Amino acid sequence: MIHPNHSSSSGTRRRLVAAWWPRLSLVAVVASAMALVIAACADRPAPTEPETVDLALAAQGRDIFRFDTFGDETFWTDTLRMHVVIASAVDPTTALAVGLKVDTDSLPAAVVRGIQDGSISLKSPATTVALLKLNAVVGVKGTVSTVAGRDTLVRVGITCALCHSTVDNSFAPGIGKRLDGWANRDLNPGAIIALSPALTAAQKAVYNSWGAGKYDPRYNFDGKNGPQVIPPAYGLLGVHKVTATGDGDELAYWNRYVGVTQMHGHGTFSESRTGVQVNNAPPDLVSSKLPALQAYQLSLSAPTPPAGSFDAAAASRGALVFAGAGRCASCHSGALLTDANVRLHAPSEVVSEPEQSGVPSYASRSATRMYRTAPLHGLWQHAPYFHNGSAATLEAVVELYDSRKHLGLSTQQKADLVQYLKSL
Repeated sequence: MIHPNHSSSSGTRRRLVAAWWPRLSLVAVVASAMALVIAACADRPAPTEPETVDLALAAQGRDIFRFDTFGDETFWTDTLRMHVVIASAVDPTTALAVGLKVDTDSLPAAVVRGIQDGSISLKSPATTVALLKLNAVVGVKGTVSTVAGRDTLVRVGITCALCHSTVDNSFAPGIGKRLDGWANRDLNPGAIIALSPALTAAQKAVYNSWGAGKYDPRYNFDGKNGPQVIPPAYGLLGVHKVTATGDGDELAYWNRYVGVTQMHGHGTFSESRTGVQVNNAPPDLVSSKLPALQAYQLSLSAPTPPAGSFDAAAASRGALVFAGAGRCASCHSGALLTDANVRLHAPSEVVSEPEQSGVPSYASRSATRMYRTAPLHGLWQHAPYFHNGSAATLEAVVELYDSRKHLGLSTQQKADLVQYLKSL
């Protein structure tokens, strides 16, 4: 995630309404709206055959996504000394407070009972070490050895799941079953990094300024402080430009970037457009795993909205606003609701710039210098919105578009559009 000197609930199946007529009505209206979208995009290339995922390869990728550090312990342990911090100062209560999650499927029944009856303390760092020994802390991989008769955390690293998985809170807040691909918007990476004794006070101040759900994947190269929201890693099958700025033509490009330059795994990354050249090999512990990792991520579907979370009748009307007066479908087009495979957009075209508080344009720090149109399925789940989190709610998203694009939408149209977005 950084360079030491810094130059680095479960989704419920959708039920639109209990009665059949509103359900059929919404389907009919959405179909009409999509017909308008298709007509608006008639000059674009015809779609190719739907992409598929090799499920056997994806099964291998699940373990990589959840548990593989790519050897990044050499950074998080040897450089940042995070194993010392965790063992001495990070009890489970603190860990949960900074957004770390615990996977109940990894907990033996005795541990579950101990947490429930209080016989296992959530105020002791030793409990955190025990959870790491069980491989129960999502996205954090610990090596625990017996030293002088007691369990001791001797090495620690991180995995993709740290930022791109959460849990369903079915046991307690922050404790439950894994939800892979869901952005962990509770996670405060900056606050976690700032615990390292290897950092200066100035570096810690930058990291502590990011807040929950945000991370800056460029800071360790350009020294500019502009954290971005952690994106979901689901609903990407068929989307070739997967990042906010469309760097790379497949998910494996970004997986390599993050695995090598941010997690500090053992591998290489080279990008002439940004001048980033990193070689953490040998050994290369990244390249051979990229196909399976990508397959697993592409197998993750966007979650459907919880039952009763939107007004079906209003969503029916909002679908027409989306395709018509709201002009949303001019970019959020096709089955994937994005034109990312066809074109990118200049910063002047998007409503999320200029950035907040004088932060430099995120696009200007990227390889493309542009933005891609975000896919919208599962939109209900991952507030705040836009690459920089500048809209806290879908209502704020619609208001921002209406004002900056001079759409002139009525109050009713805006309310209906919000309900449609919640239905995706």
